[in-house]
Amino acid sequence: MRLSNYFLPTLKENPLEATIISHQLLLRAGMIRQTASGIYSWLPLGLRVLRKIENIIRQEMDKAGALEVLMPTIQPAELWIESGRYDAYGKEMLRIKDRHDRDILYGPTHEEVITDLFRKNINSYKDLPKNFYQINWKFRDEIRPRFGLMRGREFLMKDSYSFDIDEENARKTYNLMYETYYKIFLRMGLNPIALRADTGAIGGDLSHEFHILADVGESAIFYDKKLDEVFENNSTKTDFDIQSLQKIYATADDLHDPHNCPVPADQLVSRRGIEVGQIFNFGLKYSQALQASVLGANSQKIYPNMGSYGIGVSRVVSATIEANHDDKGIIWPEALAPFAVMLINIRNNDENCNKACEEIYHKMQNQGIEVLYDDTANSLGQKFAVADLIGIPKQIIVGPKSLNLGMVEVKDRKTGEKKEINLSQI
Repeated sequence: MRLSNYFLPTLKENPLEATIISHQLLLRAGMIRQTASGIYSWLPLGLRVLRKIENIIRQEMDKAGALEVLMPTIQPAELWIESGRYDAYGKEMLRIKDRHDRDILYGPTHEEVITDLFRKNINSYKDLPKNFYQINWKFRDEIRPRFGLMRGREFLMKDSYSFDIDEENARKTYNLMYETYYKIFLRMGLNPIALRADTGAIGGDLSHEFHILADVGESAIFYDKKLDEVFENNSTKTDFDIQSLQKIYATADDLHDPHNCPVPADQLVSRRGIEVGQIFNFGLKYSQALQASVLGANSQKIYPNMGSYGIGVSRVVSATIEANHDDKGIIWPEALAPFAVMLINIRNNDENCNKACEEIYHKMQNQGIEVLYDDTANSLGQKFAVADLIGIPKQIIVGPKSLNLGMVEVKDRKTGEKKEINLSQI
C-alpha cells in the first residue's frame, strides 16, 4: 500500500477528550474516529489490526472444534423475558419498540438467542457436544462512556456458547476454552493471566477473567509468582497443564483478601491488568429457563450444561497499545501489526531512491509481505514521526548516501536498533 493513496489522518497533539494512552494513540495514529459518545468508526489502519485479531481467534476456535455462526444484533424481548433477565439486566440494555409496538433490544450478549437456536434445531443427546461462536457487534448503553475503546457503548466481541450432556463434560469444554484463550493471547504476542472472577449478570458458579498485564492497567491483580515461572518456561509453547494452572492463586483486587491470602507475602506478585476476556460455566441456567432439552438414550429429557466464553476483540486493540508503546507511539507485536514493514523513501525526488523503493516494494508484495510505502513528499522528520507513531515493527529507510554504497537502513521499531543491509539482501 502506498501512503500517498492511503487514508491515514494522523494528529500531532493528543486530543483533549482522550485521557489514557491507548485512546490518545488510536486517535493520533488515525486508527479510529468518534462518531458519537462511546461509538467509533474504524479507519483502514485500525481495521487491519482488528482483522488480525479476528483471524487468530477464528483459527484457534476452529482448532478447538467450535463452529462459527452469526446471530442478529437485534433480539426479541420475549427471549429475555423467558430467561428472566429482561428486567434484571439493567439500563445498559438498549430497549426499542418496532413499528408494531413490539419490544426489541440491541443485544448486549447472546445467551438467549443461541439457546433458542439450539432448542429449535437439536433434540438428541447424540448431537452433543456443541460449541458455537461468533464475532459480532454488541451494544451496552454505558452511563459514562470513557477511555475510548476500553469503555465504549458499541464494541466487537467474540462470544461462544457450549452445550454438553452433563456437568463433567461441561467442565472439560470449559478447560478446553481456558487453554484455547491462552493460546489465542500468546499468539497475539501478549502476556495473559487468568483470574478467578465473579459471574455477575451472566450467572453460574465458575468463571475466569483474562487480563493483559500492563503498567497502566485498569485493575490491580494479585497472583502467585509461580505463574511467571510457568510462562517463562512455556514462552514459545501452549501445552499447559490446565488443572494445575487453575490451582495457582490469581485474583483481582475486589476478590483478594490480604488477611486470608494463601500465598506468602514474598511469593505474592502485585501487577496491573486490563480485562480482555471472560469465560463462564453456568450449568442449566438457560437451558432450563428456555426449555432447551434433548432426548437421552432412554428417551429421558436432558437439559444440557452450558457455558459462554467472550473476548473483547476491539478492547484487545486498546489493551495491546497500553502494554506496548513508548513516548513516540505504538509498538505493535508482529502478529497484530497492520503492516509488517514501513518502507520510507527519504528523498522522493531522487531517481535512484525511487527506483530502489519501487524494486523493494514490488518484491515484498510478490512475496506476500505486508508493506506500507511512504512515497509522500513530507519532510524527513514527518516521515520518521509517522512511522514511529503507527508502530510498524520494521522500517526500511532508503536514502541517497547509503544507496550509493548499495545499502539501505533497517530499523527495529521495538528496540530502536539500526543496521545497514545490502540492497540485494533486503
